[in-house]
Amino acid sequence: MRILDIVPGTSVDGPGLRTAIYFAGCAHECPGCHNPQSWDFSSGRDMTVEEVMDVVIENDFDVTFTGGDPLYSVGDILPLAREVKRIGKSIWCYTGFRYENVMENPLMKELLEYVDVLVDGPFVEAKRDVHLLFRGSSNQRLVDIKKSTPDSVVEWEW
Repeated sequence: MRILDIVPGTSVDGPGLRTAIYFAGCAHECPGCHNPQSWDFSSGRDMTVEEVMDVVIENDFDVTFTGGDPLYSVGDILPLAREVKRIGKSIWCYTGFRYENVMENPLMKELLEYVDVLVDGPFVEAKRDVHLLFRGSSNQRLVDIKKSTPDSVVEWEW
């Protein structure tokens, strides 16, 4: 996996203190993105599942996958998601893809078996709203994966 950074103890990427794992690479290239340096798929450094899990276990917080866009590396992060859930942590995942599109992709859909909340949709600068909870623009949703179905999105509530 190409990891840009791991930030333990963040409170802006989901409820409570979380360990945010920033994955390299994003082809959405949303205008106004707060993290355009994350678009480069070759940036960051290679880390194994074990190396990332060492940080997760050491800090003992729930986990957020962000980036970049983690779903561009879904095949690499599936084993990590399994391990995070095995130790009982929740997972939030940020993506520029819409939930409906994720459900059409077999690997992305498999990842959702481990994700609790999917923050979906591209950042849209014209819909930027600093007052929104855990997202940057009003088109993005906090999808409660356990309550949602392929035909019905249920948004997560605080």
